[in-house]
Amino acid sequence: MFEEIKKEIARIENEHEIKILLAVESGSRAWGFASEDSDWDVRYIYIHKLDWYLKIDDLKDSQEKILPNDLDLSGWELKKALKLFRKSNPPMLEWLRSPIIYQESFSTAETLREMSKTYFNPKSCMYHYLSMAKGNFKEFLQRDAVRLKKYFYVLRPVLACDWIKQNNSFPPMEFEKLLDAQVKDEKIRREIDELLKRKIAGDEMKKEPKIEILNEFLEEKINFYSDFVGEIEANEKPNTEKLDALFKKTIFEVWK
Repeated sequence: MFEEIKKEIARIENEHEIKILLAVESGSRAWGFASEDSDWDVRYIYIHKLDWYLKIDDLKDSQEKILPNDLDLSGWELKKALKLFRKSNPPMLEWLRSPIIYQESFSTAETLREMSKTYFNPKSCMYHYLSMAKGNFKEFLQRDAVRLKKYFYVLRPVLACDWIKQNNSFPPMEFEKLLDAQVKDEKIRREIDELLKRKIAGDEMKKEPKIEILNEFLEEKINFYSDFVGEIEANEKPNTEKLDALFKKTIFEVWK
């Protein structure tokens, strides 16, 4: 599948006359709890030739395509990506930290990784993960019978909030790293480890009675962070000039 993804990346570059600066896995495979039938969620950042930017009209700054074999591709043009980076956009920061990299060309992605500590905004990132946890908890875990996989769509953002509070840094993508760092209660850990084994084994779609100990754990965390997030001080206005300079540098580096 890796080779198929790389071929698709090359096809996109040729068809659209762009260069893909970074292409990574962004879903459950990158999080470390994929099952055999999990989708391939490929996300990429790309740049056009200079002439594309020298137009008075705004042009489409993203691409999306779903292919056979559960291959989901989606990309952001570099200026769009940099604007989101400036806002400390969590999906953008996750792409930069994905453990599965299909392609990385030129120096832009590594430069952004180095700059991310400066642009990281704990308040906006915690709001993002808290909103995700609240929404998924309300939609999927309030019923008498729930699908096993839905627990991970609340656990991961809740543990990300824990990480941000404890470390004041952006959380890792890998679920195991969050789990090892943030879950010290042995009963909770055993429940999550058992769920993880079953998820990876493909047991994820079964509906079963909700797990009370996990529901209580998650609800308590959500309530805590709903109050805590408002206490975080807002960051200073992020620097745009450095990102302008990076954009110009990338244009010349890629297209000579």
